[in-house]
Amino acid sequence: MQSISHKSLPSFSFLLFCLLLLPHSAFGQTLAQEAEDNITTYQLQSPASNQFKMIYEVSATTPGAKYYYNALRFGNEAEVNGAFDLMTGDSLKWEVVDGKHARRNGHPKASLSGKFIKVTLARPVPEKGEARIRIIKTYKNKSTYFKKDDEVIFSRSLGIKRNVIILPKGHELTSCNYPSQVTVDEKGQLVVSFMNPGSRSIPFKLSARAISKTPKLNTDSGSSTPSAKGSGRDKSKARLNYRPSVRTTQNREIVYFLQNPSSNSFRLYHDYTETREGMDKYLNVVRPGSKASNPSAYILDTGEELKVETLRGKAISDKGIELNQEITDETEVVVIWFEPVQKGQSVRLRIEETYTDPNRYLLNDGELIWDRSFGRNRNTVVLPKGWFLTTSSMPATIEETEDGSISLFFLNDRPDSLDVYIKAQKR
Repeated sequence: MQSISHKSLPSFSFLLFCLLLLPHSAFGQTLAQEAEDNITTYQLQSPASNQFKMIYEVSATTPGAKYYYNALRFGNEAEVNGAFDLMTGDSLKWEVVDGKHARRNGHPKASLSGKFIKVTLARPVPEKGEARIRIIKTYKNKSTYFKKDDEVIFSRSLGIKRNVIILPKGHELTSCNYPSQVTVDEKGQLVVSFMNPGSRSIPFKLSARAISKTPKLNTDSGSSTPSAKGSGRDKSKARLNYRPSVRTTQNREIVYFLQNPSSNSFRLYHDYTETREGMDKYLNVVRPGSKASNPSAYILDTGEELKVETLRGKAISDKGIELNQEITDETEVVVIWFEPVQKGQSVRLRIEETYTDPNRYLLNDGELIWDRSFGRNRNTVVLPKGWFLTTSSMPATIEETEDGSISLFFLNDRPDSLDVYIKAQKR
C-alpha cells in the first residue's frame, strides 16, 4: 500500500475554496425554506368522526428549491391524502420525514421533534418565481372538533393569513368569535372565511347546529366593487340574488413602488392566477387619467417571459378583444399573451409596469399625496426612499424595508374597494 504524507494532502483552505465553487445543487436544497400566498380550507366532516380535511395551498419561493416541507401538527391523528402541482394538476411525490431529515434537506429551521410532509416539487423554484402546490391531509382531533350536547364545536389556533372553514352539510352557524365572511357553496354548505391581518395566530372558535333545511344558493355572480370610473352599484335597492365571492380565496395581489412624487409615477407589479380553461390572455385596463409604460410579464411557475403589448382605441377591437365597457379613442389596455390554459391546469402571472397618474399621485406644497382606491384583498404601497409617513386614512401594517423605505400593507377582507389616502414628507 502506498503511504501518503501529510504534505501530499490538500490544505483545508484549498478544500474549502473548492467547496465554495460548487453549485448549491451539489449539496441539495441549502437555503432556508420560504413561502407565501398560503391558504387553508378546513372541510369539517361528520361531527361524530372528529375529523376535518385540510386543503393547504402554498407557493414555495426559495430559489432553486426542490422540496417543500409541511409540518404535521402535534396532537392530531394525521392521514396524508396527496400533494399536487397547481400549474399542471399532476400528483407530486411525498413522504413523511422527521425534523433531522428536514433540516439536512432544505428546511434548516425545522423542529427536530417534529414530523413533516416532504413534497418533491415538479420543477425547481425559478429565480424570482414560485412553485404552487396543494397538500391535502385529514386530521382527527377530539379536542379541536367535537360535539357537545346539540352543538358542534370547531376550536383551533389558526396561524396562517387566509382561512376557510366549511361546515358539514345540514348545519347552521350559531356563533363565531372572529370577524368572518359567511357564504353558501354549490353544495349548500355554509362557508366561514377570514383573513388574519396580524402576526400572531387567531384562537378561532365557531359553533354550529344541525338543521333540516339546506340553505338556498343564490346564483347572481355580480360584484359590488365600484368600477375605476367610480360608478359603483345602485345602492337605492336591495340586491335580491347577490352572491358575494369568498374574499379570502381571491388570488390577486399588488405592490406599488412610489417614485419621486414630482414625477407622478409609480412602478408596480401585480400577481394573478388564471384557472379558466381556454384563456390565453390577461387584460389590464388602464384607469382614466393614468398612463402605463414599460410593461412586462412572466409566468411565476416557470420564469417564462411573455409577449406584452399596449393597445389603444380602435386597435383593441381590431384584435378581437372585448371589454366590459365602451371602447373609445382614450381607452388603453395592456394585453399579456400566454398559451391557452388546459383543463385542470392554471398559470400564475406577474405583470410589471410603470403608471403615471398626476390626478391621484402628486406633490403638493412639499407633501406627497396618494389618493387611490384598491379593489384587491392584498395591497402594498412602498414610499420613496427618504420619505416618512404622516397620514394613512385606512389601517395598515407598516414596516421598514431593507433599504430604509416605509412599506404599508393593506389587507381588505371586505367585498368592496378601499379608498386609500396617504401623505408623506421628506426626511
